[in-house]
Amino acid sequence: MIPKKEYGDFQTPLSLARRVVALVEQQEAQIGTIIEPTCGVGAFLQAAAERFGVSPNYWGFDLNAEYVQAASAAIARIGSLTATVQQRDFYATDWEGFLSEQTGPLLIIGNPPWITNAGMGVIRGTNLPAKSNFQGHSGLAAKTGKANFDISEWMLVRLLQALQGKRAAIAMLCKTATARKVLRHAWVNGLDTGPSSLHLIDAAAEFGVSVDACLFYTHTGTGGLESTATVFRSLSFDQPLQTFGLSNGELVSDVDTYRELRDLEGMEYRKWRSGVKHDAAQVMEFTRADGYFINGLGERYELEDAYLFPLLKSSDLANGRLRPTRFVLLTQSRVGDLTEKIRRTAPKTWRYLLDHADQLDKRGSSVYANRARFSIFGVGDYSFSSAKVAISGLYKNLQFQALGNAGGKPIVVDDTCYFIPCDTKHEAEFFADLLNSETAQRFISALVFTDAKRPVTADILRRIDLKRLAEYAGHESTAIEYLSSPSQKSGRQRLLFVNESEEHRTIRCT
Repeated sequence: MIPKKEYGDFQTPLSLARRVVALVEQQEAQIGTIIEPTCGVGAFLQAAAERFGVSPNYWGFDLNAEYVQAASAAIARIGSLTATVQQRDFYATDWEGFLSEQTGPLLIIGNPPWITNAGMGVIRGTNLPAKSNFQGHSGLAAKTGKANFDISEWMLVRLLQALQGKRAAIAMLCKTATARKVLRHAWVNGLDTGPSSLHLIDAAAEFGVSVDACLFYTHTGTGGLESTATVFRSLSFDQPLQTFGLSNGELVSDVDTYRELRDLEGMEYRKWRSGVKHDAAQVMEFTRADGYFINGLGERYELEDAYLFPLLKSSDLANGRLRPTRFVLLTQSRVGDLTEKIRRTAPKTWRYLLDHADQLDKRGSSVYANRARFSIFGVGDYSFSSAKVAISGLYKNLQFQALGNAGGKPIVVDDTCYFIPCDTKHEAEFFADLLNSETAQRFISALVFTDAKRPVTADILRRIDLKRLAEYAGHESTAIEYLSSPSQKSGRQRLLFVNESEEHRTIRCT
């Protein structure tokens, strides 16, 4: 028997399905056909039949034969309906052909799988779409976490594509992050998408899972393209929380605040970097006691200091713990460096790496493929800058921290953090103060979705124009002094300033 999880299985309580259908019925004056593409045991089919009665045609599909039988029995109890429930593979269905044959307007409703493609791989599941980079990622992003997606995201995008030019409503339960990704895909790719909203639900109470979830409600075939959606507190239209939308190809979480402060979006004068990535915390991270380095396995080693650096992690930055109590073993100064030299320069460290070769050689990320043994990632000259402005990527707390040295060595951060390199602690404090100002925090908050797995990303940080932010704060001259003196040591890019007035436009490179 296929494991339940392979179906992404959170069977919808009938009570929740009824509340969803009640909301939809208030908005849709006429429905010709109701379709539940992954019907499970048929909660939505039953709830829809109770509300919409005998007028629409009903279709339900599921891969699990037992569910098809249960759903058929559930809808049969309603009465004389035109209803068909079939065993069918979503991925093998010609949705354009099927939907074109149905009487409109259409209502596509249900609860598609919440499991990710990576999660499916962990359980060796096969209930997956054919591999394709449908999100359009390139390079490293296509190899790492950015290419991971919820199965429901693929399904919803597929349905939107099949519904182009057809008048339909889509009402699907999913993670809120999934709903946003689907809308972004639709807006960026010019898909026919009309009025849209997200209605928050309590996934812990309904499904026993700790995840931000919603009813994703959108339309096609309405005659106009929209690129905003409103988030509501519950399954109603009574309590709007905020409106998010698309700007320059990226989502903003609060359209109104973003429009007010949009001139803070501009040039990336300092390149935001992620911290070091090693994917082996128990082996590569240490505490220190009595002259020994103690790894996450509780093992005590005497190691040379040469490759060990003070480390701060997301929880440290978010909670203001800026005195490092951990160390990280950095086998390279730049991606691509040979690691064999450690054998000569630090024999105890090399022996330690050999002792833990099994764990290090088994690291699954493709970024280590075809690289020197014991390689790390996300490392460069910038990692060893004498000062940094850093922020956690994992916390809702948007506090930027100014970092310097500890024990005569530069503090480094892990790959859950982002930073820009600076030459001095004073410079780092200047930019940290700017980024922590009320104006900056409002602007950044308008870009950040706090329920995302990683609320702060490099893509968001790159949108902040430090020069314009300094102008807001009245510190433009100080910012120009720092920004116009790029340090090769910190890997900073050459700086392009554009000064504009009504009479002239000057471009200055340094």
